[in-house]
Amino acid sequence: MIEMRDVGFGYGGTELLSNMTLTLQSGMFHFLTGPSGSGKTTLLRLCYADLLPTTGQMTAFGEDVRQLSRDGIADLRRRIGVVHQDTQFLDHLPVAENLALPLTVAGQEVDMEALRDLLGWVGLTQHARALPPSLSGGERQRAALARAVILSPDLILADEPTGNLDWDMSMRLMQLLIELNKSGKTVLVATHDLNLIRSTKAQVSARVLRIANGTLQLAGADL
Repeated sequence: MIEMRDVGFGYGGTELLSNMTLTLQSGMFHFLTGPSGSGKTTLLRLCYADLLPTTGQMTAFGEDVRQLSRDGIADLRRRIGVVHQDTQFLDHLPVAENLALPLTVAGQEVDMEALRDLLGWVGLTQHARALPPSLSGGERQRAALARAVILSPDLILADEPTGNLDWDMSMRLMQLLIELNKSGKTVLVATHDLNLIRSTKAQVSARVLRIANGTLQLAGADL
């Protein structure tokens, strides 16, 4: 699915990440941890080709990302759902229309029944016609997750998705990610919250990766 071999990334002569080797296999659940500023977001951006490696080799779904055309990158991103740390919506459009935007952009017809099912799955049925500014933090994150999976991607990337949520809302969101993983989706969650990782690992088999000193490591059992 995603494979990195000795990948590095930097700019202006400064290397931010180096010698990263990673394989994201189908159906696996991964956590990515490390202190703020360690490069977690940068690694996620590499995974969906928002950034390209400056050294090493990286393939996504069997394709060398540095050889992809613009259309090839667009096709890649349809197979990867991303929940960003800072959720952004079009505030003048109702929640349901915001969720459907990836379908519209991809030129696909909106299946209204499937959209209603998706809203129900994330517990937002009653907010379908609400405008995004009226949503709470937890509701925004669940809406962001629904939007990320509306194209039925193979891989879901979540960047600090619980960073601004209380514990109950955090675990509710993680339950949704666990459900996606159990349905066969690959999940990678970047977080610095070790308690969140421990609680989730009690419910699903998860591999924990850590970025330290610009390199990627497999976290030990001390988590």
